[in-house]
Amino acid sequence: MTDTVSRRQRAAGTEAALKQAARDVFAERGYLNTKITDITAAAGRATGSFYNHFASKEELLEALLRDMLAAADDAVVDGAGHDADFSKRSAIRWHVATFWTFYQSHLPEMIAVKQAAMLDPELGRRLQQIMADDDQHMIDHFSHLPHPPADPMVAISAMNALLEGFAYTWLVVNPSNGQTITDEAAIDTLTDLLHHGLTG
Repeated sequence: MTDTVSRRQRAAGTEAALKQAARDVFAERGYLNTKITDITAAAGRATGSFYNHFASKEELLEALLRDMLAAADDAVVDGAGHDADFSKRSAIRWHVATFWTFYQSHLPEMIAVKQAAMLDPELGRRLQQIMADDDQHMIDHFSHLPHPPADPMVAISAMNALLEGFAYTWLVVNPSNGQTITDEAAIDTLTDLLHHGLTG
């Protein structure tokens, strides 16, 4: 029994090390330039051990995405100040601030998802499906609006595109003129656009 537990603990430790190494190497080299051997070297593991946990780099990215979305769900459930009433600016701002912090904390994965989707449309669709499943809980947030959108999923996709595109512009690419933006200014800008757009 002890040997079984020990093997499971070692396996869990290797999987966690591979995931953290992937985040580190993605941040340093980018997803497209990262090889599996780069990940295993950074994790201090044999290359063969990778395939005991993941069939490919793409599968590892999917696992990272599931992990970070699960962590985001926990933060929403446990988060003080969470309010599902999107008729209130404060409720929208809380969600925008949570997203902004989440994006900053997971820059390697968010950039990797974008790069992977460009390289492999089928993988991009799978990654989108993982994120779309996470969008379902947002539908109730629109029910509080004076005029809820006829198709909530279309509204959610527009909201996600605004949030992700804005975050990518300011946290990853940065404007060519060298301009920067504070977290508070970014959050307030997004909040005002969404609040006015959703409430009219």
